[in-house]
Amino acid sequence: MGTQVTSKFRPLALPARGGYKLNYMVQYISPALDRSFAALSDATRRGIIEQLGRADASITSLADNFHMTLTGMKKHVQVLERAGLVVTQKVGRVRTCKLGKGGLEAEAAWIEVHRKLFEDRFDALDAIISEMQQEESNGSGS
Repeated sequence: MGTQVTSKFRPLALPARGGYKLNYMVQYISPALDRSFAALSDATRRGIIEQLGRADASITSLADNFHMTLTGMKKHVQVLERAGLVVTQKVGRVRTCKLGKGGLEAEAAWIEVHRKLFEDRFDALDAIISEMQQEESNGSGS
């Protein structure tokens, strides 16, 4: 019936009469990037990443540093763990957190591609504005 998507990206399909309709405006989404950006959207989780960048820490010490309950910190760490940004290891009664091995390479690459797109668009807009200003100054000087 339909074709199977074999890449790591999945198309966004919208319910339609008689089946699903592929939304071509939203070409492909990456669940891994979605999890990472969702995890990084919270200031506390960004702070955790920042702190773990300096040194590994237990969930208890993170909770103390952020003035949170242990349960609240566990939830934040779980979100970061699902995104692959943090890994935890339990030794005895202490669960230690450290940065994930993947880092933010995929996220930085995505941002760089889109930063370049914005830059190209603004450069094109600047060229159009310059051309319009040139035409205006040529027209008024005649």
